[in-house]
Amino acid sequence: MPYGSTSTSSLADILERVLDKGIVIAGDIRINLLDIELLTIKLRILIASVDKAKEMGIDWWEHDPSLSSRHTGSPIEQENRRLRAELETLRGELGHPGPGEEAQDPGPAARPPGRRRGGSTP
Repeated sequence: MPYGSTSTSSLADILERVLDKGIVIAGDIRINLLDIELLTIKLRILIASVDKAKEMGIDWWEHDPSLSSRHTGSPIEQENRRLRAELETLRGELGHPGPGEEAQDPGPAARPPGRRRGGSTP
């Protein structure tokens, strides 16, 4: 009999079953020296499909900014964006330059009387 001929499940079938049902692997690693615990690592691994994880109430990847394009940022980041937009609006209304921009010449009507363009007085 050739190797694997008795198996009726392929790797794809097994993977589909694991992702559909989910599998949990749990374990602890402890490092002791003379009965003094130096390090403890607790491992909890869940392997499941995204749909199964959402069904179990696990959706942390949707709120992680490095993993989700829908994440809008923390409240501080949102307020920072709002304040920057408001600042740009006010700068536009007042004619003040933004960072890295040159000031616009307001024209002769906006200059105080008795002042020339070069900044010298008459």
